[in-house]
This record gives sequence, C-alpha cells and structure tokens, in this order.
Amino acid sequence: MGSYKDLLLYQKSFTLAMEIFAITKQFPKEETYSLTDQIRRSARSVNICTIEAYRKRRYPNHFISKLIDADMENSETQGWLEFSLACGYISEQDFTRLNDQSNEVGKLLHIMINNPEKFGAV
Repeated sequence: MGSYKDLLLYQKSFTLAMEIFAITKQFPKEETYSLTDQIRRSARSVNICTIEAYRKRRYPNHFISKLIDADMENSETQGWLEFSLACGYISEQDFTRLNDQSNEVGKLLHIMINNPEKFGAV
C-alpha cells in the first residue's frame, strides 16, 4: 500500500468536503458559527479520520476505531445536509448529489471496517 492518498475513501471524502466548503460559502452569515462551521467540520473530519486510520493500520483495533469515528462524522454530515435542505440553503438537487456522495463514502468505510486486512491492517 502506497500512501493514504491512494485510498479511494480518502479521495472521495476529500472531494465531498471541498464541495461542501464551496456550497456553504452561500449560507447566510447568521449560520457562520453554527450550521456552516458544523457541516464543514464534520465533512473534513471524515477525511482526517481516514488519514489517522491509515497511520494506525499496524494496529487493527485502532485502525477500525478511527474508521468508525469517520463513519460517525459522515453520518453527522448527512444530518447537517438535511438541515441545510430544510432551511432552504441548498437545493434538492445539491442535497441529493452531496448526500449520494456521502452514502458512497459510508459504503467505502463499511468495506474497510469489515475487511481491515485488505487495507494493510495486520
């Protein structure tokens, strides 16, 4: 295994976090310290937990634990996307696109959690 950057999970979670960053630039200023910060933080945390998991792959239980943290953050991101839609800050089309990406990230996480040995955890 080369670098964490080679992981499809890393690539897709990074893309999702950056798309969320871009779309939240349009959120109202009164959401700056609540919804905007929260959704950006949780989306970025999925990616960062992936990096941390990769670095801990020598210890399978730590590897899986960090991936579970990433899964939790991904679920939180989905919750914030639902609030963003309900508040009218994103369109139904943007919600569907971002939520679908988040679901794909979730599937990748579950594959890695259930098969740590395939990702270098020994």
